[in-house]
Amino acid sequence: MGPCTPLLTLFLLSWLRPLQGQQHHLVEYMERRLAALEERLAQCQDQSSRHAAELRDFKNKMLPLLEVAEKEREALRIEADTISGRVDRLEREVDYLETQNPALPCVEVDEKVTGGPGIKGKGRRNEKYDMVTDCGYTISQVRSMKILKRFGGPAGLWTKDPMGPTEKIYVLDGTQNDTAFVFPRLRDFTLAMAARKASRIRVPFPWVGTGQLVYGGFLYYARRPPGGPGGGEELENTLQLIKFHLANRTVVDSSVFPAEGLIPPYGLTADTYIDLAADEEGLWAVYATREDDRHLCLAKLDPQTLDTEQQWDTPCPRENAEAAFVICGTLYVVYNTRPASRARIQCSFDASGTLTPERAALPYFPRRYGAHASLRYNPRERQLYAWDDGYQIVYKLEMRKKEEEV
Repeated sequence: MGPCTPLLTLFLLSWLRPLQGQQHHLVEYMERRLAALEERLAQCQDQSSRHAAELRDFKNKMLPLLEVAEKEREALRIEADTISGRVDRLEREVDYLETQNPALPCVEVDEKVTGGPGIKGKGRRNEKYDMVTDCGYTISQVRSMKILKRFGGPAGLWTKDPMGPTEKIYVLDGTQNDTAFVFPRLRDFTLAMAARKASRIRVPFPWVGTGQLVYGGFLYYARRPPGGPGGGEELENTLQLIKFHLANRTVVDSSVFPAEGLIPPYGLTADTYIDLAADEEGLWAVYATREDDRHLCLAKLDPQTLDTEQQWDTPCPRENAEAAFVICGTLYVVYNTRPASRARIQCSFDASGTLTPERAALPYFPRRYGAHASLRYNPRERQLYAWDDGYQIVYKLEMRKKEEEV
């Protein structure tokens, strides 16, 4: 060994002593941290054990309650099914009783004897109507109902052209609007995004109410002229009939309806002042005036010139009436209540005198959503196109000869 060895050893020992002190402090620090972590883990384990015990106790308490609730739910389901079956059976029994015991027609004795309310001394008024076709059918019953979809607002009209060769569907939404939807066929109208399949036709004057009609390629509707209902005083409570060519999109003719003091004919459809209808005989108008504010009036119109050919004062009341239509020259008025219920044809008036009110069937309509805003009869299909609280419905009708017994 050389003379430098002791010096080197002393140097190394002096350098290692501080390192050993630092390691000792580090080991003590790590031990304290591990002890703190172990304590926290023990606390977490105690809390988890306590929560698990509480959860088991809660589960043990809830299981019997869940079993009781399940039994009660099943009992309620069985009871609901039983009540539903009873309601269906009761409705069938009510329908049977209604068909066996029809309600009396709405004919007042004094009006029947005197020839009707408010007879006016005008030519071609309340005269017997001479049929131009051999149509001699009347409604026997509403055979079926088909709800197609919901389109638009609570009031509106949808129909086909009974004289047209196509299957186009015309939809007029709202009681004051100027744009009609036209669908190529019924299938396109029933699609989920139906509005995208439709073309739009804008009329020059907004219609009023839901009394519009598509007939022979034309749209017939009523508008408020200056001074009409809600307007000035010069033509107070009058309406103008418009004949609009659907293909050319032009107004072909117009005429002020020849009745003063017009009021809504249907007590439950306050926005409609003139309700246009078409049947095998042609074009008709249902209206009411202040002169006899209790009953409906009927007029036969010339579809070419919009002239009024004949007029009748009918015995059908306005009160609780919601809509009407014409078949083979006979007016059928549908009644309901203000809280929407089941609608029924409760009054009929045959302009030709062939069908008396006592011999007319008075069928109910199937239960549905609300009240009819419009009804359009298609003589080619013998169906009614109805607008019911925004739902579009088709009613199939069963017909019989007018001379047959009810």
